[in-house]
Amino acid sequence: MSAGILYLHGFCSSPASWKARLLADALTSRGLGDRLFCPFLSHVPKEAIAQAEAILGARDGPLAVAGSSLGGFYATWLAEKYDLFAALINPVVAAPVSLEKYLGTQTRLHTRETFEFTREHLGQLRALEPARVTPSRYLLMVETGDEVLDYREALARYAGCRRIVLAGGDHSFVHFPEYVSQLIEFCGL
Repeated sequence: MSAGILYLHGFCSSPASWKARLLADALTSRGLGDRLFCPFLSHVPKEAIAQAEAILGARDGPLAVAGSSLGGFYATWLAEKYDLFAALINPVVAAPVSLEKYLGTQTRLHTRETFEFTREHLGQLRALEPARVTPSRYLLMVETGDEVLDYREALARYAGCRRIVLAGGDHSFVHFPEYVSQLIEFCGL
C-alpha cells in the first residue's frame, strides 16, 4: 500500500486543473485528502523533477505517482528511477519532440502567468527520457480523440502495461470522473 499519490500536472497547467481537483475531492471523500501531494510544478524540467523528488524524499512511506500529459512523462522517469507505481493520463511520450512547437512565450492556463520555454528546457527533457519502461509499474489511461498527442505512441511505449483505452474524448481525458476510482486503487489507496 502506498502512503499517498504524488500528482504531476501537465505543461502550462497547475494544481487547479480539473483532474487534480477531482482527484483531491475523490480522496477527501474517502478520508484520504491528506494523502495527495500536488505541487505547482516549475516550467523548468530539472526544477520540476527536483520539486517532485523533494516530496518523495520527505514522505514516511512510498508514494505512487500520477501524471497527466507532461506530468505523465515526469511520472515515468520517477517511476523508473524510484521503483514506483505510476498512473499516466494521456501522457507525453517523447517530450522533447512534442514540446518543440511550444518554444517561446507560454501562458499558464489557470494563473495567466507567462514564462519562456527554451531549447535548454528541451535538453533537460531529453535527459529525463528513460531507456525503458517496466510495464508492471503502470496504469495507462488514454483517449483516442486526444487532439494534442497521438495515443498510439503511448500504446507502443507502454506496451504490456495495464491500460484503459477509450474511444473519442480529448487531451483533457473527459472520462476521468468515471475512472478516478481505478486510478486511486491502482495507486494503492
